[in-house]
Amino acid sequence: MQIPLATRSVMVCFHVLISGMVAAQELIDHSLLIAPEYPSTWPSAPFPRFKLMHERVIGPISPYNVDVLLIDGNTGTQLDVPPHSVARPELKREKSGPLGLAYTDKIEPWQFGGEACVVDVRDLLDQAAKGVSPLVKPEHVVRFEKQHRPVRFGDVVLFRSDYSDKYYRPGPEGSRFIADALDRKAPGYPDPDPDCMELLGQRGVLTLGTDSASMGPLPDLAEPTHYAGLKYGMIWTESATNLAALPPTGAFYCLLAPRHEGGPYSEGRAFSIVGGDLPKRLIKACKNKRVVDLSPTLSPKMPLTSPGIGTGHHRQVYLKVDFLYSEYLDLWHHTHLMDAMAGTHLVPPSYALPPTGVKPEYAPEVRGWLEEYEKKYGPRGHSDMTTENVPLSWTCGRLRVIDVRSLVGSTDKKSWPASPEITPAHIQTAEKTSGDLKPGDVVLFRTGHLDTHLKPQPNDAGVWVDPLQGKSEGWPALGADAVAYLKTKGVRCVATDAPDLGGVDPRRALMTYWALGSNEMVGVEFLHNIGSIPASQEVYFLFAAVKVRDCHGGPGRAIVLY
Repeated sequence: MQIPLATRSVMVCFHVLISGMVAAQELIDHSLLIAPEYPSTWPSAPFPRFKLMHERVIGPISPYNVDVLLIDGNTGTQLDVPPHSVARPELKREKSGPLGLAYTDKIEPWQFGGEACVVDVRDLLDQAAKGVSPLVKPEHVVRFEKQHRPVRFGDVVLFRSDYSDKYYRPGPEGSRFIADALDRKAPGYPDPDPDCMELLGQRGVLTLGTDSASMGPLPDLAEPTHYAGLKYGMIWTESATNLAALPPTGAFYCLLAPRHEGGPYSEGRAFSIVGGDLPKRLIKACKNKRVVDLSPTLSPKMPLTSPGIGTGHHRQVYLKVDFLYSEYLDLWHHTHLMDAMAGTHLVPPSYALPPTGVKPEYAPEVRGWLEEYEKKYGPRGHSDMTTENVPLSWTCGRLRVIDVRSLVGSTDKKSWPASPEITPAHIQTAEKTSGDLKPGDVVLFRTGHLDTHLKPQPNDAGVWVDPLQGKSEGWPALGADAVAYLKTKGVRCVATDAPDLGGVDPRRALMTYWALGSNEMVGVEFLHNIGSIPASQEVYFLFAAVKVRDCHGGPGRAIVLY
């Protein structure tokens, strides 16, 4: 079967240094492309349709491409957590329990990944009446166990039917993915029945996945199946794809999703790593709960997006929009209106670089900055690399933390607004202590800014407002010279626990982003909790942005495994 271009996996061979040995790894994308013409969202009313809005394009008003998303947690490849079916304990209902509080911002990150156990149920595809799901039963799991090994705690059991590979299509043809099954025009997607969930729960399995549109069988077993698994504390991937690329066992599988406050589900990004010794190491880390979450919770109460410099230049604030009430759960289904760079997010090259062949008309001041930049660093360049085109291998790799907290307080108050600059010398000093950077390393600069200043309203000014207005020093920020140096070391991804990599000086910030884009490097911004990463152990960084086509940013989740 041919997989359509929009859902074809991104397979990238990359090299990582693990305990002195270089091994080739293959990273496989299992995420559906999110775009308006695809059946990305649940089609029933009143679920909102996905929207990507290009609020600013590179030109006289903005030197950046700025996007806004309207995105519901049931969009594309997605994460379900227990409160989807388990009621909060204080409601004292039949399905109430502590797991009713295990929202997407509360689930422990070790549960996101594990060893993929691919249960082949392709024999069930389309083998049911119209509007009815063929059922994955306990015997299908037992069949897998006889062929391979028993499933257990630490496994990610994936049901492979090839449903999304066959039916996730753009335009009218895409109605076969969900709508036609709901309207009883076509057979439903294969899914486990409650007995199958009970078996897996008793085996200790806490993470599942399906390449069907939902983990809920049609027409009337969706809620029983959900509750049968979620009551054990399970989480799972819905709408995965390309499970055919995985061996039956042995691969490391992971789903990372934005950390929405009070979210019973979330849009996400699923991928796996196969080959060499690395999958075993990552599987062991998750199984032994050696994982640190680096992404702050997304909440309307938190300062997640830039207020800009001057009136009218703020980014879209993060908003939670309720649209459907569940009486039993006493919970609103909700979507989010948000800047594409709210909270932990990706900075692709196309954020600051115009598309190929486009010569933007910058504001006069920016034209002067560009002339200065190109005189020192060469042509600024162009890029068509939006979020969905950034290889996941760029944002996953051995982590190198460089502590630049010593820069805090190093600027003269008379110079504010200003950020201390991270220079090549700071990186070279760190290399003398911890060894040279290697190709494929992810470099994370520890500034301490968000750990110190990230607070809810009304005490939120320390993150953005005060530094941008010159009331306090800006956070340590990466200079263009340092970007050029990192490029010589083969680094593709640079991260920070500050609001952004550029800092509060708009001229310097733009040069930093031009340098990143022109050197085909990406950024991961708005991290925290760096102090929880063990300093004495080698750690592996995983970040993945939601796979939105033509997006110049992208919310995501960052974790480290050790």
